[in-house]
Formats: sequence, structure tokens, C-alpha cells
Amino acid sequence: MRERILYLLKTWLLTVITFLVAKITFLLINHDGHAFTVTDVVEVLAHGLTLDLSTSLYFLILPFLVSLLTIWWECKWLGTLLNVYYAIISIALMTAFVADTSLYPFWGFKLDAACLQYLETPAEARASVSGGYMVARLIIIIVGSILLCRLYISIPRWTRKPTYRKGATLGDLLVIPLLIIGIRGGLDESTTNIGQVYYSQDQFLNHAAVNPVFSFFASLEKTANQNANYTFFSDEECTALTKGLFTTESIGIDSLLNTSRPNVVVILMESCSNLFMKAMPNLNKLRQEGVWFSNCYGNSFRTDRGTVCTLSGYPSFPTMSVMKMPKKTASLPSIARTLQGEGYHTHYLYGGDINFTNMRSYLVGTGWEKLTWKADYTTDEQNSAKWGVRDDITFGTLCDMITQLPADSIGERTLIGYSTLSSHEPWDVPIKKYNDEKMNAFYYLDKCLGEFITKVKNTPQWENLLIVLIPDHGINYKEIDETHRERNHIPMVWTGGVVKQPRHIDAFCNQTDLAATLLGQMGIKHEDFQFSRDVLSQSYANPFAMHCYNNGFSIVDSTGFMVYDLTPDHIAVNQSSRAEEWAKRGKAILQLTAKDLNQR
Repeated sequence: MRERILYLLKTWLLTVITFLVAKITFLLINHDGHAFTVTDVVEVLAHGLTLDLSTSLYFLILPFLVSLLTIWWECKWLGTLLNVYYAIISIALMTAFVADTSLYPFWGFKLDAACLQYLETPAEARASVSGGYMVARLIIIIVGSILLCRLYISIPRWTRKPTYRKGATLGDLLVIPLLIIGIRGGLDESTTNIGQVYYSQDQFLNHAAVNPVFSFFASLEKTANQNANYTFFSDEECTALTKGLFTTESIGIDSLLNTSRPNVVVILMESCSNLFMKAMPNLNKLRQEGVWFSNCYGNSFRTDRGTVCTLSGYPSFPTMSVMKMPKKTASLPSIARTLQGEGYHTHYLYGGDINFTNMRSYLVGTGWEKLTWKADYTTDEQNSAKWGVRDDITFGTLCDMITQLPADSIGERTLIGYSTLSSHEPWDVPIKKYNDEKMNAFYYLDKCLGEFITKVKNTPQWENLLIVLIPDHGINYKEIDETHRERNHIPMVWTGGVVKQPRHIDAFCNQTDLAATLLGQMGIKHEDFQFSRDVLSQSYANPFAMHCYNNGFSIVDSTGFMVYDLTPDHIAVNQSSRAEEWAKRGKAILQLTAKDLNQR
């Protein structure tokens, strides 16, 4: 019995030590933009230890069962079974560690089930990095798995059956309650959860303390169904907290346009936030010439989510992508479907794979009649960038599409949507202006935009054209992450021949508010856009912007900025005099919008 207990203890400790080494590696590799000390490393390990100890026990279940069986039954294949098991978990653990460490600079949060949706289209997921990057990590996984497996197998096992089998069996059975209690995290009402390791105001240190394996399986359980589950208040209290926040009427609006039925082009600029405006002189010029919404904020942190927010005026959620739910997206409101009802033709342009993250299903289901995407270009054009067709090429396509529209103000109208793609990892653009690869990519996007605007201005179609420039989301840049207000501050600019005069709109708003604001300017009712607000309406009495990130949300208004983390359930950043109020209202908004989504 003693041999078996020692074997299980050593196996458990090896798994724990592996988790600790992975944490140190995570800190060292992702140190860029995140300053920390030796003391911080010790605190990360100490605060994350309870989760590591608990998670390690899951991997002890099979060895425990084998040790119990061998008290009564000698069989060589049980030893082989253990060896195969250690090979499998070694590969799984190393894959989790490498994926967690590698994805964090791109995502800014720990490994979770969100990565699975990108496995459906691996070519698109692989486009963010080079082949060498992938090969290097594959080698690390293989070598690391072999070394870890050898360590597991090298732990001395029991050499004989115990003299007193019943006593040994009873002793082993007494281990079961310890396993259950350890996995559960104790005898308290609360069970093991990610929030228990959070201890710092620095989110990077909190993330470093989280066990990536536990994080993945915890998120997998939460996303097992397509229902959003946010229940914080009674229905009555939720209604009271959200009263007046979302209005669906346009009352006494200021007219920005000289016609109510222009041709409309909505350009979703990949990852473009105000952080990169110094590299974008053309967009800066357009801000001064057109209508500039200076306090606009992105609703979410990924393209699939931000696209839905913009084109459907529908909110985002912390742990799910609405675009990945075809049954629900078909019932969403959309600018395309509404303008179709007004006689508009609709056409969407994207230089990448339009099947990525269920984009085709969403676009078709919400009223986009014609789709132009990567498959419509030549092989050389398709391979001009990692993600697909380079922006200068697709901007050329967009220009051609516009010049084919009727030149006068009488006749058919068209709505064109367009997603750029070059300002995205791995930032592979054909020019070099800045040493900073991200800044350089946005300079390239701006150059493409400037050349496009110059061409279109010289066409007769310009006079009846409205171009809306708005990003799909912001990104982390240097030390700027989700705990900083600037991270999701995005430029929204309206330009084109139908814009009456330059205007500066400084009301706080979200990209979801584009739908109601645009339709309000066109004199079109928008009651079905329940969560989109007409920023120019007199009914817009509670200006604020809300952003959802993985397991949290942030809110900004005239009183400041706050971040609420749902994992430990607390205010992570308090730079607002109304932080406590907005924490409750933010949770109520999640509950309200989740209820709406679940009913679709």
C-alpha cells in the first residue's frame, strides 16, 4: 500500500511542478509590455497553486484506479495502459501550454474554448503567423511531450501485491474522498474556480496565475450550449436598472446629410483604433472634412463579434460569438435587411475566406444579396497576403463597384459592406514606413484608404455617396490592454458627397449605434434594433459605451471609465465616479441582452 501511495503522490507532484514551470515560462515569454519582478513571479506561483493542485488531481484518477486494480489483479497490460495514458496527457499538457503562451499576445486572455472555432478553418487561423512560427511550436510540443512522458514513466511503481489486500484496498478507498475534496477545492459552498487565483490590480499577473488547462475546460463547459447564461437580478430589478438606456425612436434629429437615400458604403477597418491615428494622415484629414464621432467605442474584441455589432446593431457577449449561431443570426435585425425593404441592393466585399467563423451564413441570413470574396480573385491575388487578398487590391474592387452605380440621384440604390484585412497579424504589408510592424500596417491601410477616396471623389457617383468608416474592433498595443480606456476607442467617420458639412459629434456611443443613427438620418424606423441608439436623437439621454471582452466588460461615459471582471466578480479598474452603479447596470445589460438572444 505504501508503494502505491508514494507512487500516486510523486505522480501528482510531477504534474503540479509541470504547471509551475509552465507559469514561469508564460511570464518570461510574454514579458513584453508587462513589467514584473521576482516577487511577482513568486506571488503568481503562490496564488495560482490552489488551482494547480486541484487540476492536477484530475490527471491522477486513472493511475489511482490502476493502482487499486493491481492490488487484486496482476496484468501487464495495465502497465502498458499507464504508459499510453502518460503519453496522451503529456501531449495534451504541452499543447495546452504552448497554445496558451503563444495565443496570449494576440488575445490578451487565457486559453479557452474560443480557440476551437478557429480550428474549423485552420488555413485562416494559420494566416496570422508564419510557417516557421508554427513549426517551432510544433517542435516544442513534440520534444516537451517526450521529455514529460519519460518523467512520468520513470517514477518508480509498486513491485508486488500487498500482503494484506483488504487492508490495502480499504486504504486506497480512503483516498477517494481526498481526491473528490481536492478536485472540488474544499468543503465550502464555492467550488474550484478561476476567480480564486486573482489577487492583483495587474490583470497580466492574474492571467499568469490561472491554470490554462482548467481555464480551457471551464470555458468549454460554459459554452456547451448556445444559450447565454447571465442571471444577476430579478426581472423587475433588471428592467429598472436598464430603463432608459436603450431607446428605439429618432426624435428631433439633426440632419447630417443632404439626401435621405444615398448609396451607402460601410467600411469595416480591421483592428483600427485611435491608438494608430498618428500613422493615418488620410483618416485624420477625413475626420476634419466629414462627420467625426470622437467618442465611439468598439463593442467587442474579435472580427466576428464586431461585425455583428456593427451591421446588426446587436451587442456582444463576453464568452460567445453570436456569428457562430446560424439559427439565431438569421433572426437578428440588420442594416442590409432594413435597406432591402427600402429598395436597396446589397453587396458585401471581403478579401479573405468568407466561411471563416460562419461569416457567410451570417451575411446571407441578414440580407446581403451578393458576396465577393477571396475565391473571386486570381490565385496570385489570393496569395498576396497571409489572410487573403491585400487591401490595395480589394479597395480597387470597391472603387470599381462604386463607379458602376447610377451617377444621378434618381434610380436604384445600393448598400455595400466591405471588410479590410491587411491590418492584422502577421502585419504583412507591401510597404515599410515604420519599424513598428503594427503602426506600419495601419499606415498601409491609411494609404489604401487615401488613394481610394481620391479616386472616388473624381467620379460622378461621389455626389450621392455616403461612406461610413468604422473599425471592427481595437487591439492590444504595447502596454494598452483591456484595462485601458484607449484600447477600444475607435474612429467613426462619415464622408462622401452627401455630407452637408464637417461636424464633430462628441457623444459617447458604440459601434452598435451606427444602425439606428444611420437609419435615423434616412428617416427609416428602427424599432427592431432594440440595442442600437440614434446618437443624434433627443431621446439619447444616457450616453455611454460598453465593451465586452473575455469574461468581463468595460463601460465609459462622461464620468470616467470602469472595468468589471466577471471571473472574480469585482471591479478591476475604477476610474469613474459611477463605477459601482455601472457595474450593476453592466450586469443588467448582459442579463437583458442574453435573455433576448436566448429567445431568438
